Amino acid sequence: MEYRRLGNSGLQVSALSLGSWVTFGTQVDIDKAVANMQAAYDAGVNFFDNAEGYEAGQSEVVMGKAIKRLGWRRDSYVVSSKVYFGAVKNPGPNQKGLSRKHVVEACHQALERLQLDYLDLYFCHRPDPNVPMEETVRAMSDLIQQGKVLYWGTSSWSAQQIMEAYAVARQYNLVPPVMEQPRYNIFSREQVEVEYARLYRTIGLGLTTFSPLASGLLTGKYNDGVPEDSRLNLPGYEWLRQRLLGEGSQVRIEKIKQLAKLAAELGTNTARLALAWCLKNPNVSTVITGASRVEQVHDNMQAVDLLPQLTADVLQKIEDILQNQPAPRPFQ
Repeated sequence: MEYRRLGNSGLQVSALSLGSWVTFGTQVDIDKAVANMQAAYDAGVNFFDNAEGYEAGQSEVVMGKAIKRLGWRRDSYVVSSKVYFGAVKNPGPNQKGLSRKHVVEACHQALERLQLDYLDLYFCHRPDPNVPMEETVRAMSDLIQQGKVLYWGTSSWSAQQIMEAYAVARQYNLVPPVMEQPRYNIFSREQVEVEYARLYRTIGLGLTTFSPLASGLLTGKYNDGVPEDSRLNLPGYEWLRQRLLGEGSQVRIEKIKQLAKLAAELGTNTARLALAWCLKNPNVSTVITGASRVEQVHDNMQAVDLLPQLTADVLQKIEDILQNQPAPRPFQ
């Protein structure tokens, strides 16, 4: 496993990490969570990602019980949570968002579900236009001062919103955000490669990217339809099915088939190729993977070994297939 600094912080995270969205609490029970987390841990993974909004907090409950059973040293792994959506199915006005009240209470509740004394990483899962930026930044900074959180950051925020949070922190001598968690894969590139470009240099922003396989699309398993056991058939995820297999999906699937041929030439598969492609971006601190089975964990972890094969020539072949490299903005 390769380890990378989380932005300009001193924290080292594994290049590949394990997330729990959709899987923990739905496809993965405690026994499977223990097996998947142990397989990842044995492969060198030290970062495990979660959020209050994943299955209304049940994902954190499953992960917390798994961690308890595994009995790892607390200083050998990194755990995150995210705040915004709430941990109840129909949240009231103060049970969601980024108000000081919810940010603080959500942190305490996440710690209880995860059975931990502190969170290594705490993300604002979405921006909240109804809350003053200073209120959210101050709440996060206070949690860090209290030792309940070690680093805080954002998820799916715009570059402008991240910079506003950073500026507020500097203005009032508070702790600034360290990391952002955006979607990043070969079909979703603009934000990571263009919008955030200046932030890596100016504030040392770190990235914990999610959806590297486009919710399974890049495994090739949807090339000929949707398997019965797929997450796209889960109740409540109809929106994801529409996003992946709606308009333009056939064009993407044809590109995936071409990528599969290139992967075969390299002696690998499209999933590992897609993961390794994300890892080639030097601004990515860690790529969050998902898995419902141990076999998937083992397969994903092999992506790190593929990195030396992704030469400039191979990367150009990928670009020739994709034809979607975003153009840099003039101010960059």
